Amino acid sequence: MNKPIISFKDFTFKYLTQAEPTLKNIDLEIMAGEKILIAGPSGSGKSTLAKCLNGLIPNEDKGEISGSCIVSGHDITKTSLFDLSFTTSTILQDSDSQFIGLTVAEDIAFALENDAVEHQKMHQIVQKWAKELNLEDLLAHSPQALSGGQKQRVALAGVLVNGSPILLFDEPLANLDSASGYQTMQLIDTLQQKTKATVIIVEHRVEEVLTCPLDRIVVLDDGQIIADTPPDALLRQDILQQAGIRPPLYLEALRQAKISLDQLPDVTSVEKLPSDPTIAQALAKLQQVIPPTAQKNTPQLELQDVSFSYTPEQKYPLTDIDLTINTDEFISIAGQNGAGKTTLIKLICGFLSGSGKMTWEGQDLATASIKERAEKIGYVMQDPNQMISQKMIFDEVALGLRLRGITDEAQLKERVEKVLKVCGLYEFRNWPILALSYGQKKRVTIASILVLEPKLIILDEPTAGQDQQTYTEIMQFLRKLNQQGCTIIIITHDMHLMLEYTKRTLVFSHGKLQADLTPAQLLSRPELLQQASLRQTSLYQLAQKYNLENIDAFIAGFNHLTLKGGHNE
Repeated sequence: MNKPIISFKDFTFKYLTQAEPTLKNIDLEIMAGEKILIAGPSGSGKSTLAKCLNGLIPNEDKGEISGSCIVSGHDITKTSLFDLSFTTSTILQDSDSQFIGLTVAEDIAFALENDAVEHQKMHQIVQKWAKELNLEDLLAHSPQALSGGQKQRVALAGVLVNGSPILLFDEPLANLDSASGYQTMQLIDTLQQKTKATVIIVEHRVEEVLTCPLDRIVVLDDGQIIADTPPDALLRQDILQQAGIRPPLYLEALRQAKISLDQLPDVTSVEKLPSDPTIAQALAKLQQVIPPTAQKNTPQLELQDVSFSYTPEQKYPLTDIDLTINTDEFISIAGQNGAGKTTLIKLICGFLSGSGKMTWEGQDLATASIKERAEKIGYVMQDPNQMISQKMIFDEVALGLRLRGITDEAQLKERVEKVLKVCGLYEFRNWPILALSYGQKKRVTIASILVLEPKLIILDEPTAGQDQQTYTEIMQFLRKLNQQGCTIIIITHDMHLMLEYTKRTLVFSHGKLQADLTPAQLLSRPELLQQASLRQTSLYQLAQKYNLENIDAFIAGFNHLTLKGGHNE
């Protein structure tokens, strides 16, 4: 690694549609074979920087450029998108938008077909990468029918066939459960070692990316580089927190326990922390038993013997579901991709019709239309592109109110702008939706449901792709709604979100409700975690490493201090 494969020198970029530059005076060199994480809050310029590397800027997204950006010897201002495609292969956050072939095999072979590779050689290359990425049994499947982790591997195979020297991953973990995310990071690490490619990962989830070794972490904020340093050095500082990025949870716990990170030899993982009894004693002081709050347990939504199958031959994606959701509950639903979680929600909302009985506050929902159910139950889908129908952000959030007959523009504006502020979208209220990132679109769809004030809100992965500030704002707002009487159900793979915000977790696997318990109880049952494609949080690993007696109380104490601002008095 003696020469840079990527070089930015005093590089500034301003989109034609914006008044201020998105990237400002960027100086950055990345050596061939390095593995780099580019982190930063929403709107920091991460995606714009990535578009410079794959040629979308300036070939597709036009703007004003000063300074220079050289990628594998090519000046991006003088190189076509086609030519840069041989240098940088991009794996998109939204895998579905990357698929072209009708089958996995066709999708992997697409680039080879474009290059007129001889058929036998093409077959050999496809088989090689299918074997390398454990896709051999899926070659005849449709890419859209696969799980999130499988889709990531197909997208990766489709670009690896090019042999590009640079692999660019755009938020590869945003739509994956924690187990699939961990497997993805291990796969990226293994492939990088084998191919010697330069790997650049654009991602919010620093802790998950750190499950494989990195050379450096580059932190962007407001279009500028505020840190460019090895992981261990960065984690000892508070740069991530200042930029609105959540640092690893175990480091937050160490800080809460007043343990100086400067005294520790390596802070990049729980495993590398020293076995020191003084650390165990300090962490033990965080243990705090939080008494359970009284629950009225007034049934709101009840399911009895609910089942559903998409085809007569198919095994039930949902089988014999008996479930009661009480008024004012805050519930998380967990399970691996394909477990039946989304099917359950579609049945509740009336998008699908199955067998069994469903009641709302004692009234049978069998004859209730989708519109009638929507007046009580709001649903935010995982993919924002499936929900958005308007061109402008304000109009999208206001649409539901207008459809319900609200004609008072002053009242409508007040309600819409209030929700936009909560979701961190107020400054973009007059923007076209096409100008937003995937994560920002997600916030628009959440706002469009929150503004309707339903009695029950169901959100599918509401915090995926969100930075810490927006994550916290959204979850605190949902908590406030819950305290005011709104029932909240969240489908999530974020174990810490479950622990911090929800009191009850429903675990689904293979179309069945496998468990109904507290998030803390779920942490202590490895077989259920595996069924739900979850990984234990680093807080749990930290407590295990230092043999804390009451792990539940330790996590409860950590959450309590986090809500107070992280001070252990």
